[in-house]
Amino acid sequence: MNVIISGSSGTMGTVLRQELEKEDDIQIIAGFDNQIGKNPLPFKQYMDLTDAPGGADVVIDFSHFSAVPMLMEYCVRTKTPVVVATTALEKKEKDILIEAARTIPVFKSANMSLGINIIKKMCQNSVPSLEKDFNIEIIEKHHSMKADSPSGTAVLLADSINDACKEHKNYIYGRHGKKDVCKMSDLGIHAVRGGTIPGQHTVMFAGPDEVIEITHTAYSKRVFAQGAIKAARFIEDKEPGYYDMDDLIAESK
Repeated sequence: MNVIISGSSGTMGTVLRQELEKEDDIQIIAGFDNQIGKNPLPFKQYMDLTDAPGGADVVIDFSHFSAVPMLMEYCVRTKTPVVVATTALEKKEKDILIEAARTIPVFKSANMSLGINIIKKMCQNSVPSLEKDFNIEIIEKHHSMKADSPSGTAVLLADSINDACKEHKNYIYGRHGKKDVCKMSDLGIHAVRGGTIPGQHTVMFAGPDEVIEITHTAYSKRVFAQGAIKAARFIEDKEPGYYDMDDLIAESK
């Protein structure tokens, strides 16, 4: 499988390259980044994807939401399946992905960890039994350099829980004030930043005299790269369409 890395000079691009190089049947044929690093890499890097070659089986994207329009233009033009692992996408970028999925296979997940997507299912399955009597809060922790908050994964978990609720929850981002009463209709999302925490997400169901917590901890960024590689293998031969981790998990059963 020939792969192009989008965001090849970034932190996750570097981790992805290291994981791809362990795979005997995968070759990195090019990289794309708007800031090329000083250290030479064993493949050609491009600052403008219009200069990049075709011939990739999959593009794996760990870049920046601002790069999505150019990336999708390239993938549609070259008919290349794409795995989008970039977070903090707004409606504009999401609409571009949906439009591109009419022409090519597009795989998108706010978190490429298999574990996160498993606990997403666990939370959804718990909601029907707990929604009436349990408050629901999400606490996410990340390293001090993470720019966006709450994390895309926290929003992914919140949205999946909300989809399973009979009564729609209102998101409360952090809590502050002397009259901030927690309502059953609230779903609190809280961000913690510090040190080198790769990522931890806890969904708390707090009910009368008991608390249930479901926690996922990533001990390195490798789990996200490994998930993206699984996604690339999954999407390589798929028909045009919009795919996510639920599709990958369903096929692996």
